[in-house]
Amino acid sequence: MGAGTIERIELRQIRLPLLDPFETSTGRTSERQIILVRLRDAGGAEGWGECVAGENPTYSEEWTETAWPTIQQILAPLLVGRELSSAGECAARFAHVRENPMAKAALETACWDLEARRTEVPLARLLGGTRAEIASGVSIGLQPSLDVLLDKVSRELESGYQRIKIKIKPGKDVALLEAVRAKFPGIALMADANSAYRLSDAPLLRQLDRFKLMMIEQPLAHDDIADHARLQREIETPICLDESIRSAANARLAIESGACRIINLKVGRVGGHGVAREIESICRERGIGLWSGGMLEAGIGRAHNIALSSLAGFTLPGDVSASARYFDEDIIEPPVTVSSRGMIAVPPGPGIGFTVRLDRIEALTVRSAVIS
Repeated sequence: MGAGTIERIELRQIRLPLLDPFETSTGRTSERQIILVRLRDAGGAEGWGECVAGENPTYSEEWTETAWPTIQQILAPLLVGRELSSAGECAARFAHVRENPMAKAALETACWDLEARRTEVPLARLLGGTRAEIASGVSIGLQPSLDVLLDKVSRELESGYQRIKIKIKPGKDVALLEAVRAKFPGIALMADANSAYRLSDAPLLRQLDRFKLMMIEQPLAHDDIADHARLQREIETPICLDESIRSAANARLAIESGACRIINLKVGRVGGHGVAREIESICRERGIGLWSGGMLEAGIGRAHNIALSSLAGFTLPGDVSASARYFDEDIIEPPVTVSSRGMIAVPPGPGIGFTVRLDRIEALTVRSAVIS
């Protein structure tokens, strides 16, 4: 076998408790069940990826129990024992497999890490990144009371985060934003609805214009572009699409139809770095605001988000925040930290630039498999 041949793929599912439950309009998460992918080539180089699929099919149809067999039985065998001269070839190997972008991205991002380590360059540079640090915002889930929400916003601002995102849903929207804006009149503020509204709610959503939000994220159905275009014509607040953008074609259609002025790009949602770079280019060339969303990733997924966010098209603070906001201990060393200026340094080392904590992963593992 040549040095570029994928010799072994190891899967691990880890159980990682959150420090605090995270609640959105679609549900409440107290712990993450995360699938990790570790590739090894015949030359001894390794690459790591993380599957961002959730514990149930609420954000998308993919979830942990579908992603595991898809990776193990369908996708991993397409790589093992085969030469892979560059990470960019990975997507073509998976092209005949419909959908399953999160399962694909777990392997595809690991291939990019593998190539970066093999060539001894930072992943950010291999992807085409130009920044030495990235701007960080923070996402705050639905809270049990308004006082708790305001206290959390205050603490995150004191920590340096450059943008505050709060989750909303029907019945918990106008009053929340009114209170936050009244107490923090000058902050960069946005709302995330996670598809909780319908087009018939346009009169209510127009009320949000007075809060001068950076954006409202995914107010309507997860698979909709047409109604978002109609809504954007009826409100002043920029619409940001998240769940609706699963491909470069989706991004082009959403922009050309006027469905959004901003895109939240999640590498796992679109199938990997290859498609993510296409979408970054589309947004950059058309002047569309772009930022990196979060999926409650552990350190490996967080590291991939940092590398991707170093590309020039990422013009707005993302949801890539500190490890300590979510976990007692992360699975990488050092953990991701945010400076007092709300910035995260892009690591200069090879690959993702962090050391993967094998001992921590071993302690958290609930199942494993090897494909060789």
